Amino acid sequence: MYPRSAAPRGWPPYSNGLYPPPTVPRYYDYNHKSLAGVNSSYVPRLQRLPPYEWKPTPSTSRVPPPYTPAMTNGRKRQYDEYSPHVVKRQRLGSPVTCPPPPCFPNQMVAGSSRSPLPRFDRAHPTPQSHFHPQMLTLPESSNSLQAYAKDKLSDQMVELFEACQQQACDLKRKEVCRAQLQLDIQRVYAGARLYLTGSSMNGLGCRSSDADLCLVLKGKRRNDPINVLSALQRLFKSLSYVERTQLIRAKVPILRFREKGSDLQFDLNVNNTVGIRNTFLLRSYADADLRIRPMILVVKKWARHHQINDASKGTLSSYTLVLMVLHYLQTLKEPVVPSLQRDYPECFNPFMDIDIVPEGPKHIPPYKSTNQSSLGDLFRGFLRYYATDFRWDKQVISVREARALPKINSQEWRNKYICVEEPFERNNVARAVHEKAKFDAIKAQFAESCRILQERKDLNSILPVRAVINKESSRK
Repeated sequence: MYPRSAAPRGWPPYSNGLYPPPTVPRYYDYNHKSLAGVNSSYVPRLQRLPPYEWKPTPSTSRVPPPYTPAMTNGRKRQYDEYSPHVVKRQRLGSPVTCPPPPCFPNQMVAGSSRSPLPRFDRAHPTPQSHFHPQMLTLPESSNSLQAYAKDKLSDQMVELFEACQQQACDLKRKEVCRAQLQLDIQRVYAGARLYLTGSSMNGLGCRSSDADLCLVLKGKRRNDPINVLSALQRLFKSLSYVERTQLIRAKVPILRFREKGSDLQFDLNVNNTVGIRNTFLLRSYADADLRIRPMILVVKKWARHHQINDASKGTLSSYTLVLMVLHYLQTLKEPVVPSLQRDYPECFNPFMDIDIVPEGPKHIPPYKSTNQSSLGDLFRGFLRYYATDFRWDKQVISVREARALPKINSQEWRNKYICVEEPFERNNVARAVHEKAKFDAIKAQFAESCRILQERKDLNSILPVRAVINKESSRK
């Protein structure tokens, strides 16, 4: 349940410059503590991201206090009417001048030697291009994933997670490139702001995860994404630290490129601000329970190994897989997580200014689940749910509602093999699965892996753990 008397849950620490400061007159410490054992993301031997403090300038804008509904933790799966209402309006906030946070010279730095930090451009301080050093910090509590790793399968999942999850130095490397790109882009689009989004920021990334970027352009004039990305492609060809630019004309057009001399790939979109919103929504879920990060990482590695995790080839995107995992964890008899959007709508208001989107989730109290299942039991349950229980032909996966909704005869869901609702725009994020052969292959893989894992209870029987770890560590 959500205790009303609980102290506000601590938003995970961030590095300076990843997002612009909010326009609310408060002091925010994104490293404050939460209830013991509920939201600690500490895993032994891994470094944490540094504390990130925002000291915004005064303004009259503020986030309303969240509505706190009563909630029970023993509900069963529900199947209710699907509401087709779609919210797509996005507000683009204006930049706010904010001085860089203080440095902490006595802290241990785990930085990257690949390139120096870019200069701080005071003419365009939002998002800031000054990056705060990464630090090695001690855990805030003694709670760890070991409490959920009492069997061989669970222990293998923890091992894979520890070896593959994104480190502070990985995030710093992406931020260094983002900051320099913003400075160069501002030579063409003076008011542009560049945001790091996706798995790099939501806490669900691997060391080898690509970096997603959202370029926000203000003004009354509507900017055609293809024209903007074409201009950027010409610009990027003149940059010494960028190579292999490729314009991809998808439903959401992107400019794909790499950091020169490395495997680090970036996907840049224009004004797709829903990506900023769902980044912080997923970050909130990632922090709700210690098991969510390793569970999602293992599922993504499993799906990638079996070639069902590539939307460009007609299978499941990583975002779709994340929502599928969260849906399963929400709909257990004893849920691991609730619907944060339903229970705290003001914290994830789709009309909230982009600049204060990171502020909303800190109002959410800790969630302590009565479900104490091991990681291995949850993973096997996940495979079994989609292999035997979920009705692909009749149901829509909704993390927003924490339940499976019945399909209705609308264009969004009609004749779709897999239906997974985007939590903000409420469209189908699994639309890439449009061939029956691919859909059948996905279902067959869930069933086969479920059968094998049930018999052997060994992660290596469906995923070569050591090979995956070696591949992850070989990326440059």
